[in-house]
Amino acid sequence: MLRETHPQAARIAQLLRDRGEKLAVADGATGGLIAASLLTVPGALDFFVGGGVVYSFRARDVLFARPREAYKGMRGASEEYALLQARSIRDNFHTDWGIAESGSVGGSSHPSGAPAGQSVAAIVGPDGFEHCQMTQTGSDDRIANMESFAKAALAALEAALTSAP
Repeated sequence: MLRETHPQAARIAQLLRDRGEKLAVADGATGGLIAASLLTVPGALDFFVGGGVVYSFRARDVLFARPREAYKGMRGASEEYALLQARSIRDNFHTDWGIAESGSVGGSSHPSGAPAGQSVAAIVGPDGFEHCQMTQTGSDDRIANMESFAKAALAALEAALTSAP
């Protein structure tokens, strides 16, 4: 998959470099594939600060440093939840951009009851820029969903960087 996503990651890197901006990533159901794709670009330190895989409440608490009450009433794999994560990773890593993915890859039941094959990528940027994109594969194929969700998140990020002021 990384060979497939590398050209797109290179375009994203160039967009961020041209803007003089940096990014932090909160991978969820993608398991690190968003960050790994971006890190295929040589000199990634120019645009990529870091992030993490948010796969448990503990990881969420550490990476986002928000009280659990901040998530009250939210459901995983939703726009509201992914946006909160994107804002949090951007703010906690002191970057211009944050991207977060929250989804249900299948193979087991999701804690919030989200259907397998559903993912939301949220991108937040400077000057209040926010964008969400839902991906629904209709599949329970865990590995295929992880790859599809990462590719969709990268596409959403590239589109956001292209359209943002």
